[in-house]
Amino acid sequence: MKTMIVSLFIIFISSQFILPQYVQAADLTAYEIMQKVKDRDDGDNQTDEMEMVLIDKSGDKRIRKINVFTKDQGKDSFRLMVFTYPENIKDTVFLTYDYYSDNKDDDQWLYLPALHKTKQIASTNKSGSFMGSDLNYSDMTNINLIDYDFTFYKTKEMKVRDNQVWVIEAVPKSKEIIDETGYAKSLFLVRQDIFYMVRVVRWEKNEEYIKYIDINNLEQISGIWVGKKIYVTRKRNNETVHETLLTLKNIKFNQDLNMDMFSTHRLGKGLK
Repeated sequence: MKTMIVSLFIIFISSQFILPQYVQAADLTAYEIMQKVKDRDDGDNQTDEMEMVLIDKSGDKRIRKINVFTKDQGKDSFRLMVFTYPENIKDTVFLTYDYYSDNKDDDQWLYLPALHKTKQIASTNKSGSFMGSDLNYSDMTNINLIDYDFTFYKTKEMKVRDNQVWVIEAVPKSKEIIDETGYAKSLFLVRQDIFYMVRVVRWEKNEEYIKYIDINNLEQISGIWVGKKIYVTRKRNNETVHETLLTLKNIKFNQDLNMDMFSTHRLGKGLK
């Protein structure tokens, strides 16, 4: 899953690092580490089934199910997310063009079946919540590295689930980037052995809320590292106000995906 989240959220890595490369990586700058994360091998022609669980402050849950399709074209990535459950949002479709170039803004569209309408997500709206989750639209693609100053955090290294990670602070270079992404600053925790981002802490632009993203249940599928569970927790004054749990199932690579299915003209057809 290249994506979310985180782009979301999305995040996600090559399995081909051997010991000599690991030793050399000790001398990398924070920016160079983030470049290696971006350049990882995340597979191609991926399909998976995603379950999204939204949990409010009272513990009440809402479940959403999504079929996800991801295809690379050169270094660019295209992702189609089709909601299949519940009935009131069934056939809602989210399409992302995640461009490799840092000088080109990513494109996103949302098809709303109730309105029979496709709307493009403007840059000014990318800080908004993605389908009621704790991820926003900017989490759904990779960040543009040139938009940030990267430095090692005061605790440059630590361990996450017994794996050594670098702790990298990212500060947007302009107010425009803060407004677009919704974040004033972020911490990225990157596993040193496989250059995989396993945890993210993000301060929302008013710094009143902090978002914690934890990627775990890592597994190699067809030689590609995949985080099968993503926990997103939004807190205010150290109190949890909302949570989102993403679970990936039936993950497959090298599937037969035609570029035609990633066209904006086909969004209203869903999986047909």
